[in-house]
Amino acid sequence: MPQTTKTETSQATKGTKVGVVESDKRTRTRTVVLGYFSKHAKYGKYVRQRTVLQVHDEAGESHTGDVVEVAPCRPVSKSKSWKLVRVVEKRADVAAALASAKTVAAVEAVTKK
Repeated sequence: MPQTTKTETSQATKGTKVGVVESDKRTRTRTVVLGYFSKHAKYGKYVRQRTVLQVHDEAGESHTGDVVEVAPCRPVSKSKSWKLVRVVEKRADVAAALASAKTVAAVEAVTKK
């Protein structure tokens, strides 16, 4: 039995990536962004790039702003072939606070005109 446990844990961690939830507006689907830097071929400057993944979240435990770990899986739909492994860090309250601050600033800017 220890061999099955070993293979299950290796399969769960194989190919996993850590990203930030950008959108949680759909049921059981999250948009996760993986940010990284790559070197420009000609100029050598490091350029910020990102990969956007559609992730299946069966329990609905992640929300906008959370740091999550995702793993590849069989295709669940046309665009979803990643599943949520775990929520690494809850940042949903921080994201909500930033969003509300932005809306307040936008309303103040409109009322000043």
